[in-house]
Amino acid sequence: MHEWALAESILTAALEAVEKEKLKKISLINICIGELQQIEQDLFEFSINEILKTQNKKLKNVEIKIETEKSTLRCKSCDNKWTFDDMKKKLNDDESEAIHFLPEVAFVHARCPKCGSPDFEIISGRGVKITAIKGEK
Repeated sequence: MHEWALAESILTAALEAVEKEKLKKISLINICIGELQQIEQDLFEFSINEILKTQNKKLKNVEIKIETEKSTLRCKSCDNKWTFDDMKKKLNDDESEAIHFLPEVAFVHARCPKCGSPDFEIISGRGVKITAIKGEK
């Protein structure tokens, strides 16, 4: 399960931050999910909550806040910017699923809607990251 593995990674990173910063306890973890990940947020939250049940006391009663970062893509040929929603309209189910598991696959299936160039960059909306951790020393 893709969401479960991502949830495990996030919580592992949070525990590493606890050790590095010598925190006694974490009270809040802010998580940002890039739209290109196409994560099922309910399943991701469920995974985090289930994993938290097995964690040590430093993560007990931690508040989890999750936000989604919209995607922005920019054509390197004509400088046009567009979103994943624009791109998704032209993808079939298999292509969309491939991007879900590996966002870099977008470079294979997508083209600039303005000039048709396959040469673009992902400016935002990629990956899963911790944006903030609050805790007690």
